[in-house]
Amino acid sequence: MECKMFKGSITALLTPFKNGIVDEETFQSFVEWQVSEGTDALVPCGTTGESPTLDHNEHMRVIELCIEAAGGKVPIIAGAGSNATHESIALASHAQKVGANAILIVTPYYNKPSQEGMFQHFKAIHDSVNLPIIIYNIPGRSVVDMSIETVANLAQLHNIVGIKDASADLTRPMLTRLAVRNNDFCQLSGEDATAVPFLAGGGDGCISVTANIVPKLCHEMHEAWRHRNLDTAMAIQDRLMPLHKALFCETSPGPVKYAAQLIGRANSEVRLPLWEISDKSKKQVEAALNSLGLLQE
Repeated sequence: MECKMFKGSITALLTPFKNGIVDEETFQSFVEWQVSEGTDALVPCGTTGESPTLDHNEHMRVIELCIEAAGGKVPIIAGAGSNATHESIALASHAQKVGANAILIVTPYYNKPSQEGMFQHFKAIHDSVNLPIIIYNIPGRSVVDMSIETVANLAQLHNIVGIKDASADLTRPMLTRLAVRNNDFCQLSGEDATAVPFLAGGGDGCISVTANIVPKLCHEMHEAWRHRNLDTAMAIQDRLMPLHKALFCETSPGPVKYAAQLIGRANSEVRLPLWEISDKSKKQVEAALNSLGLLQE
């Protein structure tokens, strides 16, 4: 019998700013709304949360705020990745201390470690904390691509419980399932637009950008899939596709923050080197929200 630790619609939370400072009140209100809309789990301080431009104190504070606002109602998978292993260990240790349920660790970016280097990086983190760890493979951002063989080797460590796969390679969930041979290993898509075919290939859920804007609808799509109501799942995915596309018309999280502002949930402010999205992109986001009836005329 399969016992997946994480599944369904998991929101990769944005981090709202106000005049360059983390907007704590808005963030906690956003988390509470996410929980009330049925999101299955939350990921603070991932890519969508602009973790590369949060200093360590801000990063840790955002994790604490998320855990507090969620109130134990849904699991918190704290982003704790870094391209420096000692920094990742420090962030992971803090996440454990303040009560996160798991940690999300991205493949080390910029310094381009080998497969063995990546294995040793994740093993060092694994050996330093006692929390479930989800590998985050995102070649387009980190420049390195963890091989399926390395994933399978890491899956033998007892606290490596799953992977967030943002490679957009739809052969990956099938090949990973065959390589890992552990029915408890979670496979989570990191790309909204291919979430349904990822599920069909053996996936268990999606760590979603789109769920920042329509958490209830994303949850309903995954519930429909879980109950094998395929017509409903596909119909929801068809409705969501224009929004999936619009939220990646420029570098994320620029578009999703603009969308969050339009629906009155958060400010669109991003931190340099990210910048306000173009007028053309704004129109695409607006059109996608209108297609879902999310904007008042």
